[in-house]
Amino acid sequence: MGRYILPTVTNTYNVYDKGNKLIGLSDEITLPDFSAVTEEMSGSGLLGKIQEAVMGHFDSQEMEIPFLNLDNDIFSFADPLEVIDLNMRASQQTLNKEKGTAGYRGIRIAVRGKLKSFKPGVLKQGGKMGSSITMELHYILIQIDGETKLELDKLNAVYRVNGKDIMEEMKKYC
Repeated sequence: MGRYILPTVTNTYNVYDKGNKLIGLSDEITLPDFSAVTEEMSGSGLLGKIQEAVMGHFDSQEMEIPFLNLDNDIFSFADPLEVIDLNMRASQQTLNKEKGTAGYRGIRIAVRGKLKSFKPGVLKQGGKMGSSITMELHYILIQIDGETKLELDKLNAVYRVNGKDIMEEMKKYC
């Protein structure tokens, strides 16, 4: 993809649990925020206070996986002793700004974590239940067209952005 490629919409996506396509998901999953853990700095030589990010450390990250209705898939995540390991694969529609032609590129988001909450939802005649699980993330990987853009593995001290190991220098001293 070049600088002339404009991502326009997510055309379609699927969610996989250990290679099996999940069914019964609702249409929208919100990805987690990346909010750095910070420490307040003040003292001589500084004109006031600043918040310094602790490199590679992020606040707790959670992600809700919504389901239209209760089904077998949701109960496979309700066991708090098991790791939730999901892959989301999307086809992102693109527009070539130079030629005006449409195209596609792949997006993959992999997450791992543990159950944080389980909502069975509501019973409503003629309606959806709105069931969901919320997971505490330990790992997230974001790839575009097979190229890793971001990888955060909180349990193994891995933080990469655009292929660059942000923690490389820190690991020399530990």
